[in-house]
Amino acid sequence: MKLATLIFASTSLLGACVTDIEDESTDATEQMSQNPPELNPRHEVHVRGEARPGGGGHGGSSNGIDYHGGPIMTGTTNIHYIWYGNWSGNAVAQSILTDLASNIGGSPYFNINTTYTNGSGTHVSNSVAYAGSVNDNYSHGTSLSDTAIQQIVAGTNPTDTNGVYFVLTSADVNASSGFCSQYCGWHTHGTINGRDIKYSFVGDPTRCPASCEEQTTGPNGSSGADGMASIISHELEEAVTDPDLNAWYDRRGAENADKCAWTFGATYSSGGATANMRLGSRDFLIQQNWVNASGGFCAKSF
Repeated sequence: MKLATLIFASTSLLGACVTDIEDESTDATEQMSQNPPELNPRHEVHVRGEARPGGGGHGGSSNGIDYHGGPIMTGTTNIHYIWYGNWSGNAVAQSILTDLASNIGGSPYFNINTTYTNGSGTHVSNSVAYAGSVNDNYSHGTSLSDTAIQQIVAGTNPTDTNGVYFVLTSADVNASSGFCSQYCGWHTHGTINGRDIKYSFVGDPTRCPASCEEQTTGPNGSSGADGMASIISHELEEAVTDPDLNAWYDRRGAENADKCAWTFGATYSSGGATANMRLGSRDFLIQQNWVNASGGFCAKSF
């Protein structure tokens, strides 16, 4: 969905240096607090039960999804994590999500995104790099507005215009614009320090497992992180094919991952849970994505 609609919303070493920004206010955040910029629309992922997986007939082109002239992300896409809230006792979850970011690039799954091009015919690359992370110790409290989430991103002084900055919140943090009731995550972009910065919010789905988790036991033993992995993947693939919300979506406003939300294809058992793909050394349960070829269809690989 576009504008006021709903969506889901990522390679380096696990030991990448983590910078702690805690309660310290940066110049960028102070500037934004005094003169907050107008927020761009966000694109959200529907909660379970409200997602509307698409088919070829839901778009206007022969592949069920249309190009609207905006940019895509080409070359290597960099993933930046912002661990917001209390992650001090959750090293396992951080390891799971770091492994996801470090291994999704180059996979048959992410290769689906290479079926999307810009106006010059340049394809999205099957290349993703984990660019590291920072900690934010509740700089904006435990209930975050959309403006606060942009300020959290700005507080890291982001400069990477070919990256996606993910604000990943601990289980005690809510997003006041509709987390758990309307969406499980979202992505958008904003002008921060004069640069077009792409960013995403993904909350801990253990706050609302009925709305934002496919299963309450994950293949890697962390219900929250295993659930977030699919939402991060959703937001990442939408960010690369529709970063400024004016590139690829269908006539209803559904981006590529929206068209396959909460569908997983063939699955297998792993770690007492269900999985459908292996990335690196871990099994994950990650939603399918829309292949922009052969009439368009949901798939786990291309």
